[in-house]
Amino acid sequence: MKKSIEFLFEVGMLKRTPRSGYQFLGSGGESVADHSFRTAVIGYVLASQEPDADNNKVVLMCLFHDFAEARTGDQNYMNKKYVKVDEDTAIRDMVEELPFSDEVLDLTREFNTCDTLEARLSKDADQIDLILELKQQQDLGNTNAKDWLFFAVKRLVTESAKQMAQEILATHSTDWWFDKKTDWWVNGQ
Repeated sequence: MKKSIEFLFEVGMLKRTPRSGYQFLGSGGESVADHSFRTAVIGYVLASQEPDADNNKVVLMCLFHDFAEARTGDQNYMNKKYVKVDEDTAIRDMVEELPFSDEVLDLTREFNTCDTLEARLSKDADQIDLILELKQQQDLGNTNAKDWLFFAVKRLVTESAKQMAQEILATHSTDWWFDKKTDWWVNGQ
């Protein structure tokens, strides 16, 4: 039990580990845990559209995919040009002696090799979360987000993720709450 508790404290580091790409974008920001949470929800939505996909596997893959960053930190694309991070060793060391270590390692490897439908959906969920963040930054006026969106969309693999991305691009990030077709904003209830 002690090892599991230590693992849970370590996973908590992801709440305090910033996603590092925002320093280049110039606006926005989130933790790795913030990202992993929405990625898991996106993964579930994508997997629900694929009759042959294992929803639970996709969700777990999305939740686990950045565990190593509790030890390595988040490496953005510029960092990755110069820094070699050994995520395999980091995740292996992180989960060794845990009763569920094999499952975490297997799902993490499957995510990274991207050879299964579930891995492709999980990878796409990872990108869709970025696309949602970038679209929101674009809607808030960050002109750099447009270029980033172009490349993030090109990384998508599954048709359902590509369709989702097109809908994201066509939707303002405030549409879910800011109904401009009502007079409620003038007259209240």
